[in-house]
Amino acid sequence: QLNMAKKKEAFLKEFQEGPLHFKPTYKFDLYSEVYDTSEKKRKPAWTDRILWKVKNFSEVASKESEFPEEENPISVTLINYVSHMSYGISDHKPVTGTFKLEMKPLVSDPLVTLSAEGEWSADHDVIIRYSSVPEFPSSAWDWIGLFQVNFRHAKDYVTYAWVEDDEIASHRDSKHVYMSASEIPRMGGEYLLCYYSNNLQSLVGISEPFQV
Repeated sequence: QLNMAKKKEAFLKEFQEGPLHFKPTYKFDLYSEVYDTSEKKRKPAWTDRILWKVKNFSEVASKESEFPEEENPISVTLINYVSHMSYGISDHKPVTGTFKLEMKPLVSDPLVTLSAEGEWSADHDVIIRYSSVPEFPSSAWDWIGLFQVNFRHAKDYVTYAWVEDDEIASHRDSKHVYMSASEIPRMGGEYLLCYYSNNLQSLVGISEPFQV
């Protein structure tokens, strides 16, 4: 039925599905792996399915004059597609899929380049040096955070400095921001500096790892 529908219904044609390497997941007697033994004796079927579709960004972008002729920035790969026969509270067996999602950056070069100046420790205030590309839309609410190298989210910062309020020097090619010694972790370790853009709502620059 699904294959027939994909041939007839336009909205289904671009959806993909992994191979069905598991036996039909419907219809079972409750709390068992035995197919329907009732009077109806319903025929087993692959009723529970997972389909996916990646939106074609190139078509949308060409209409809006953004990123024309670029290949799709998102790719999805199916890792596994399985049923779980141990569940018995329904006449269906649940099906799960695991996917790998890869997103290509829309900006190949960082908007902000930053680095830790000098030796970093909790014994003295430290200095951050950064520069940005001319078209970067900076904001008074931008900040630079100190992160452990294994951070996973922009909110995982150890501490941060405001790029305007904590600025101590400004040159034609770069600016300097200080970070208070009281905020530097005494246990030390390997860290990164990340620039957060309030206008873009994302990290737009990451430094090389360095030791504290």
